[in-house]
Amino acid sequence: MSSAGQHARHRLDEHIHAPVRFSIVAALAQVDEAEFAHVRDTIEVTAPVLSKQAAQLEAVGYIKIRKGYVGKRPRTWLSLTPAGRTAYQHHLEALRSIAAGL
Repeated sequence: MSSAGQHARHRLDEHIHAPVRFSIVAALAQVDEAEFAHVRDTIEVTAPVLSKQAAQLEAVGYIKIRKGYVGKRPRTWLSLTPAGRTAYQHHLEALRSIAAGL
């Protein structure tokens, strides 16, 4: 039996663990940058849900939100920060440990 605080669940990142935020980070881990609409469609959420969850991830420094234009149309792009990539990798390691029964 492990001592208090040693179980892998204690290493889960509360900012990433929520299903929508986990899905955002997982989608962004595969690319350098993704357009907001692409992430929205990929993880199957509404624009307001993605906007709210992305703002929470940006507030903790895990993603960068960049706004710009393509022609005259406004666009938003999302990308993982180095801190976000590291947090995602640590979160995955904790999940794997839990799944392995460690």
